[in-house]
Amino acid sequence: MRVVLERSNLLKSLGHVHRVVERRNTIPILSNVLLSADGGNLEMKATDLDLEVTEAAPASIEQGGATTVPAHLLYDIVRKLPDGAEVMLKLDENGQTMSVISGRSTFRLQCLPKADFPSLTAGQFSHTFRMDSAALRSLIEKTQFAISTEETRYYLNGIFLHTLESSGALKLRAVATDGHRLARAEIEAPSGSEGMPGIIIPRKTVGELQKLVDDPDVAVTVELSDTKIRFTIGSVVLTSKLIDGTFPDYQRVIPTGNDKELLIDRQSFSAAVDRVSTVSSERGRAVKLSISDGQVTFTVNNPDSGSATEEIPAGYSADPIEIGFNARYLLDVAAQLSGSEAKFLLADAGSPTLIQDTSDERILYVLMPMRV
Repeated sequence: MRVVLERSNLLKSLGHVHRVVERRNTIPILSNVLLSADGGNLEMKATDLDLEVTEAAPASIEQGGATTVPAHLLYDIVRKLPDGAEVMLKLDENGQTMSVISGRSTFRLQCLPKADFPSLTAGQFSHTFRMDSAALRSLIEKTQFAISTEETRYYLNGIFLHTLESSGALKLRAVATDGHRLARAEIEAPSGSEGMPGIIIPRKTVGELQKLVDDPDVAVTVELSDTKIRFTIGSVVLTSKLIDGTFPDYQRVIPTGNDKELLIDRQSFSAAVDRVSTVSSERGRAVKLSISDGQVTFTVNNPDSGSATEEIPAGYSADPIEIGFNARYLLDVAAQLSGSEAKFLLADAGSPTLIQDTSDERILYVLMPMRV
């Protein structure tokens, strides 16, 4: 194998691919990236056995071939080469080392044979549809902060993606929850998604996907089955196993009878929560909202360090109510809202609260209160 390509093209593709590779691996081949030179492209592939990313970079192929080399090491070498450099990748005659040559720099990397590299066999995909990367990015960004990190409830360690009838139209909906908060976002269902199985996309896959859908003009092709999902974004192909579990009936925890409506300036609200939570304990992080006619008072009491209060005006005309929330959760939700105002729908101090984005009714958040 003997390939020449521009550093920028190689670095961009390696940047997408190498992130999948875990820093510590008990299986040596999983630390490597598979390089395959064929036609006019150098194809790179990396996997952790649950997730696989493939990308092709344009290259001048002087001699075809394939091998595997340490992914993070190759990425670090290419990253440190000067801008505009040309890089030659040359497999040595014994097949056990690969030379990386650029200008006056030469590196020799240990190879492992291509035959040892595992493939994430995808099988048959039952559904295929296309969607704008901006729409996919929105679904992910509005919900991913609520994904649970608790390994025992593994079925909450991802985003639940499914279609359903809502307001007389078919929607593609994303939901994430960690048991304390719930995030829900939806778009018009793309053609071809009808009848798709409800799937749970793992947290790591969601994180990688978020980095890949940064170009709003690129269409994303989504293929899925009961166990796998594949995203094709430009020259990148990401294939992932799905979480094998049943997502809970989230509709049950979305309250419908919350009749106390609070309208509050989003930025003022976020800044006030941030300020008063400075004195909260890391463990508690509770902030109390005392809501009465026309204003909200934020209070934090920490026996170890002190207390804080702040008042801001708000639109509220129902009975006064005192309710506590985790400050971090309030800030996370406020960061996702795009409207100038946030709308809270409350019931009482012990019941879940609804938070809506005044500029986008397709987005909904539910927060469980804390005792304060």
